Amino acid sequence: MPPPKLLFLVTEDWYFCSHRLPVARAARDAGYAITVATRVRHHGDVIRGEGFSLHPLTWRRRGNGLVGHMRALAEIVALYRRERPDLLYHVALKPVLFGGLAALLALRGNAKPVTVSAVMGLGVSARVPWRRRALGIALRRFSHDGPIIVQNPEDRDALIGFGIGSGRIALIRGSGVDTAHFGALPLPGGEAVAIAMVGRMLKSKGVLDAAAALRLLRAQGVPAVLLLAGAPDPDSSDSLSEGELRELAREPGIEWLGHVADVREVWRRAAAAVLPSSYGEGVPKALLEAAACGRPIVASDTPGCREVVAPDETGLLVPERNPAALAAAIRRLVEEPALRRRLGAAARAKAVAEFDATMVAAATLALLESARGKRG
Repeated sequence: MPPPKLLFLVTEDWYFCSHRLPVARAARDAGYAITVATRVRHHGDVIRGEGFSLHPLTWRRRGNGLVGHMRALAEIVALYRRERPDLLYHVALKPVLFGGLAALLALRGNAKPVTVSAVMGLGVSARVPWRRRALGIALRRFSHDGPIIVQNPEDRDALIGFGIGSGRIALIRGSGVDTAHFGALPLPGGEAVAIAMVGRMLKSKGVLDAAAALRLLRAQGVPAVLLLAGAPDPDSSDSLSEGELRELAREPGIEWLGHVADVREVWRRAAAAVLPSSYGEGVPKALLEAAACGRPIVASDTPGCREVVAPDETGLLVPERNPAALAAAIRRLVEEPALRRRLGAAARAKAVAEFDATMVAAATLALLESARGKRG
């Protein structure tokens, strides 16, 4: 018998490597033949080097237009007909919807695979009522009868509100973090305390709120520095441009680092992490990496962030879109070195105990095996 074929549908190759590679490795080691369908830019050799079959797609996460959407759908339909996988693993909302529709068009009867849908966060669009209703209808239709993975309890409750049975929803918190690679780092010294924000430079991630908080702190004479580590996202209308980021970096106390290949270099410089997001996160991987490095966190009190930040235990939570509250929380960390050390140590312990990548991969693989077993 040939090995069962598991096909990952992901928008970007970097996202697969960053968020799903441990799961794919665990499935490969369990005897699955792994196929990855994604837009290939810089990580194709990494994916092939794992022994996975790679199928490049021409789609983008956003901005394709109707023609681009139709072309992407046709590519996925043709791929599913050709590959005839036993398991489909659709990762994030666009692959869940496009992949689910493609499976309806391409595969029927005994050829129809088990479909697992991973909702990695509902995003900002879920806050608009008509878009939320449309998303609920689409998820019910295109997730088929398979399990749906969510990363936080709020998203689970939202899916139940969409009319999806709770028995189909699995809560697996986050994509995990390699706690050996991201080991505990000593807190940096120096008079000025650096606070870092890592991720795509999106307005909804809170970049401008972080900059506004830094201005307030500098006006109060607080010796704080803000490091922005990440690149603009050309596929998102919510992204700051390179010019806007360079303009921010001209302000005293703000430094834009751009893309950082090894984010541990950021945490060697920064004493704390900040993420004032209103994005609709699943569980932010950037916060997991910061926590694993032993950094306390200041984040908005929103779904996803709450999974990582236990208030006054591993970090501090503040209301979203509130630079004054954000500045006050950062000031506490700047002025209380003992608090930074205590929260950072607890953040590291929580990352190891609850978010290690091997644990997340094992839980996901168990779900895949269970779904395939039920289909028989």
